[in-house]
Amino acid sequence: MDATAIKALIEENVSGSVFSVWFLIGAALVFWMQAGFAMVEAGFTRAKNTGNIIMKNLMDFCIGTVVFILIGFGLLMGEDLVGFIGKPGFDLFTAYEGFDFSSFVFNLVFCATTATIVSGAMAERTKFLSYCVYSAVISALIYPIEAHWIWGGGWLAGVGFHDFAGSCAIHMVGGISALIGAKILGPRIGKFQKDEKGKIVKVNAFPGHNITIGALGVFILWLGWYGFNGAAATSVPQLGSIFLTTTIAPAVATVVCMIFTWIKYKKPDVSMCLNASLAGLVAITAGCDVTDAAGATAIGAVAGLLVVFGVWFLDYVLHIDDPVGAVAVHCLNGIWGTIAVGLFATSSAPDYAIADAAGNTLEGLFYGGGFKLLGIQLTGFGAVACWTAITMIIVFFLIKAIFGLRVSREEEITGLDATEHGLPSAYAGFAMLPEDVTEGVEEETVVTGDEPMEAAVVVSGDVPAAEAIPVKKMPVFASDGHKYTKVEIICKEAKFEKLKNSMMKLGITGMTVSHVLGCGVQKGKPEFYRGVQIEANLLPKIQVDIVVSKVPVRDVIETAKKVLYTGHIGDGKIFVYDVENVVKVRTGEEGFDALQDVE
Repeated sequence: MDATAIKALIEENVSGSVFSVWFLIGAALVFWMQAGFAMVEAGFTRAKNTGNIIMKNLMDFCIGTVVFILIGFGLLMGEDLVGFIGKPGFDLFTAYEGFDFSSFVFNLVFCATTATIVSGAMAERTKFLSYCVYSAVISALIYPIEAHWIWGGGWLAGVGFHDFAGSCAIHMVGGISALIGAKILGPRIGKFQKDEKGKIVKVNAFPGHNITIGALGVFILWLGWYGFNGAAATSVPQLGSIFLTTTIAPAVATVVCMIFTWIKYKKPDVSMCLNASLAGLVAITAGCDVTDAAGATAIGAVAGLLVVFGVWFLDYVLHIDDPVGAVAVHCLNGIWGTIAVGLFATSSAPDYAIADAAGNTLEGLFYGGGFKLLGIQLTGFGAVACWTAITMIIVFFLIKAIFGLRVSREEEITGLDATEHGLPSAYAGFAMLPEDVTEGVEEETVVTGDEPMEAAVVVSGDVPAAEAIPVKKMPVFASDGHKYTKVEIICKEAKFEKLKNSMMKLGITGMTVSHVLGCGVQKGKPEFYRGVQIEANLLPKIQVDIVVSKVPVRDVIETAKKVLYTGHIGDGKIFVYDVENVVKVRTGEEGFDALQDVE
């Protein structure tokens, strides 16, 4: 063997080893996506259900692992039986020394992804037991059988159907299951408002309690998607091309979504753009290895619009409650990504290998390949969609009949953390503190004596200060010759720091500060969340309670008015009450002495 042949053999062996290691690293990245799904779902829903959501995402993987060992892996990757299923077996236990460990782990993490997609659409009202049963069934039967058709040597693989990393086999299947589950389950209490005839006349928004956590989840998922799409790459050029398309599509989808929501709702929608990033990732998954940059751009652009349409369509047409947008992201864009292969597949992609049963190379319609590949992709989509819809309808109705699918009204209102898991709160020990919001250096505002604010002055807005902040006048009440007055100030969180400093400079010796929620007659400024107007929401405010005797009440009022006033809705209110007595607990002092700061 000459030196050239030896060198080629070494390079081949080294390359094979490197990609075997990358295969397992990719599997680990896909496992890490479970954390991303958990964070997205938790952030986009209400705090009282966070523990339940974390538990569901944990058990998706753990239950899925158990049933995948018992039957799922065999049905997926076992010896092909008539192109429909793999032959079940227990080689993991009976022939461990020759078992394909890497293949098992890789396929397991993909299976768990399929199961966890459904959790978001059915969040905040599903029985935990029923969800566990569903998760076991989809991991044991539904997913492995259809995935065998595509990746296990089944009939779809034989005709040239292409789904490199799972737009169809994983995301569409999870999305269709989510759609069916959410429909059978019904909406969350208060999501849709009906008239006396039972017709839905209004859609209500339930804003997610922690968009920060939701955003973290999206970034985790995006990182994991490089393993999701790239783990099965067989060469460095192919891996590089997959990384490129996996970056372009979600980026373009997010930009398109931002522009569209900015135009439609007058502000760029944060949660919708986060969904759009995931939509672009889902859409490119099937064809990430066979598309070029132009194709990835087009696929991402459509995904960015499709996700907005999907959220609107579920809310306003189908009236199906999907708290996190799972159907719009995974179902619609899983379908789009599957079909897009038939439009944008190009042989210019590295290691291109799409061919029909006769071995003829197939390309997308827009790259001169005609309609054949598109027809094959549509056939695959239709077959997998029908299989999923029929089996999941049966599964959910059986679960509903045997175990019940939905928690009671009281449990839903209380929250599933407490009622399903005995967890008072996923945020136990967490307390909100007043925000320290300062913009530049501002001198404290103090108004004393005969220095009231001009009644007709308008700083910004249309309402004069004297009308914007009403003062309630109370009759004088005296006890020991001194007059004690409680001034209660409700203000915006951002104004608290300046108010506090101004009060201290005025001579106030103490105050009590609380975080409160409330709304006035105007019910807050109309805003939109995921295309739905938010109305009558309680807004976060700061309540400051001050008791004075020596400091003139009018000085406190005028100082507060001047500090808080902008002329806009929500500046706040000031209430004034007489106090009968004041007692300092530690010293026992009462009245005027209890208010003096002598320490």
